[in-house]
Amino acid sequence: MTSTQKSPTPSLPWVQVLDTQDMDHHALSQKGWALHYEQLSSGQFKGRIHQVQLPEVTLLREDTNIALRQRGRLDNSVYGFAMALKDSSDLFFNGQRVPENAIMCGKGDVVDMTTPDNFTLIAVVVERDLLNPLWERMYQKPLAHWLEKQLVLQTSGVKAKILRDLQITVLDQASALANRQHDPQALRQLRDEILMEWIEALPSQVDMHELPTLERRKKLVDKACELMLGHTDEPLSILEVCSHLGTSRRKLNYSFQDVLGTTPVKYLRALRLNGVRRGLRDAAKGVMVQDVAAHWGFWHLGQFAQDYKRLFGELPSSTLRHP
Repeated sequence: MTSTQKSPTPSLPWVQVLDTQDMDHHALSQKGWALHYEQLSSGQFKGRIHQVQLPEVTLLREDTNIALRQRGRLDNSVYGFAMALKDSSDLFFNGQRVPENAIMCGKGDVVDMTTPDNFTLIAVVVERDLLNPLWERMYQKPLAHWLEKQLVLQTSGVKAKILRDLQITVLDQASALANRQHDPQALRQLRDEILMEWIEALPSQVDMHELPTLERRKKLVDKACELMLGHTDEPLSILEVCSHLGTSRRKLNYSFQDVLGTTPVKYLRALRLNGVRRGLRDAAKGVMVQDVAAHWGFWHLGQFAQDYKRLFGELPSSTLRHP
């Protein structure tokens, strides 16, 4: 892990550039936000956070090398606008598959995103107190009510390219200004420039007629995950999960594919393996691999060790020895 950062001061901008090799440390290092990550694809995690705090706005670029599910919250008083630096068919936001040249946006009280391998996210997070008057000046009407939801909105290829290029440029320029004797006016100009570009890239009309269906599907997946994680030592079969939820196996499978891009069986196994990894890292002296594995419902240790190594790139015994 390497880090270059300026200590936050309430009245001053700050910059954080952090290279990480630990998924949990990476999630916790994003200042001011409460995030939790689960590893979904094989490999040893590598990530980078480039975060710049300006007055009432945070600029972000996040690079990760493996597929993840990112959940948590930013803050009730902020709104977020985000986009993939390079489009992927395996990106999901709040249960919605993200198409090319799309913006993920909404209130910051909930974050739920599934990202692919070798992914770069660019984002801006803005305080309501800044966004609301700016929106009214630009459009002569109150802040759009649909921003209270988490939505995927289409923009044009031209606007998406302009936005992506400008975000990277402004992020670097703001970092340079904030890391030295900064010019407050110059920082505000950069802030306003990138914020207005994000707003201008949004579509003029937003159709939410499919949102209730998407929300019901995601609610079903969330309930299934909660149920499955409630029986870690004796994992429920998919048929038992379906019986508890009063749904069919086909519907559950379709819902998982639509919301997370995977099957219930694969996702549950990944969650349990992530749980084992955290348990091994936090294990007290004398705790053995089989103890933690059994807690998460892995009884066939040979197969478990193979699956663990396939996902994390090391044997469980290595994780236990090197917390």
